[in-house]
Amino acid sequence: MSQIKAVRGTRDLLPPETELWNAIEATARGVFRRYGFGEIRTPIFEDTQLFARGVGEETDIVAKEMYTWEDRPRAQSEKAQMLTLRPENTAGVVRAYIEHKLGDTGLLQKLYYIGPQFRRERPQKGRYRQFFQIGAEVIGPVSAGSESPLRDAEILEMLATFLDELGVRGWTLELNSVGSAEDRPRYVEALREALTDVAPTLCVDCQRRAVTNPLRVLDCKVLEDQEKINALPKMADFLDEDSRAHFAAVLGALDACGVPYSVNPRLVRGLDYYTRTTFEFTHGGLGAQNALLGGGRYDGLSEAIGGPKAPGIGFAIGADRLVLTLQAAGSTVAGDAEGALLDVYVAPIGDAQQSDALVLARELRRAGLRVELGDGSFRLKKSFEVGNKIARSIVLFGEDEAKSGIVTVKDFKTGQQTKVARSELAGILRKT
Repeated sequence: MSQIKAVRGTRDLLPPETELWNAIEATARGVFRRYGFGEIRTPIFEDTQLFARGVGEETDIVAKEMYTWEDRPRAQSEKAQMLTLRPENTAGVVRAYIEHKLGDTGLLQKLYYIGPQFRRERPQKGRYRQFFQIGAEVIGPVSAGSESPLRDAEILEMLATFLDELGVRGWTLELNSVGSAEDRPRYVEALREALTDVAPTLCVDCQRRAVTNPLRVLDCKVLEDQEKINALPKMADFLDEDSRAHFAAVLGALDACGVPYSVNPRLVRGLDYYTRTTFEFTHGGLGAQNALLGGGRYDGLSEAIGGPKAPGIGFAIGADRLVLTLQAAGSTVAGDAEGALLDVYVAPIGDAQQSDALVLARELRRAGLRVELGDGSFRLKKSFEVGNKIARSIVLFGEDEAKSGIVTVKDFKTGQQTKVARSELAGILRKT
């Protein structure tokens, strides 16, 4: 029989790599908590219309990349429903905000999530069909200050803090304003007109986008197209006074708190719900696909999916790419190879000592130590071989040790072997 393997575009995350994933997630939780965010967990699949109406039917995500199926009704009286594995999480968070009437509190809702998303696209380095995001959203009624440019700046400052605390060096923040719901149609029309003669000379994808979603032409990465695209109209020339003032206030707040940035007039992001501020944090260590995370403001998303007016801003961190960046930089955020070792390997000497060795292991674990329990059937040589591979120290626990309360401890790094009272064992192991 042929071997069954992970589906293309998915993969298994195994120890010790998962230590790095856990460290990243723990850092995110710690930073977000300091900024007043609480965790939300939404379903992995949603009604397909949530993404069609929220993300946009003409986006690549909805048009080409979603995993969608018809959910068979359980009874003849039920209507079949189209369901989709979530390709992004912002729409689901806003749906939950509406469904649970979180706006009725009159307060800003600051919510973060950690979990898998799904898109059927061509797998490549750092890009998978099941990928992982760490994201957050700030959403609420206008009376709570949800439209304020201060919210945008606070999000960006928090992300700079997060990357700094992870030890990511050399990141770049690019941002732009894509205008209000009134600004964008004027710009799109000017862009569409300018593309009439230019589009036939661009790549195949841009020729299609020029018809379906002209803004996406600005995101083209084809080298030969760049000069022509740079000559197209700029969004900044179509912003109204409110949008200009909003963006200027965001930049001013970033200047005040010392967060470096550059304005990229071509930054539009790939989702239809974005308004005003859009942004990306990039890193040179990722090559052409250099975005670590991105996001933006979505002041009309709640209304687009049937909810009340609830301006918001959020972001998603590509955890897969972030891991690659940290690995390439030789990050020690999850500890070095020695730090990945367990504290101690408890080796029972003989089958008769196994139960007592389990009790000892339980004592050490309750004292906060990372412990592996051996097997009484192992010869002493095998216990040392196994212990040396996975732990910093080994504790030998035989009949004499059980009677005397004195155990033998060997530090694998120094080779030093000592006798230790069982009552003092946990304290001594913590120091080694």
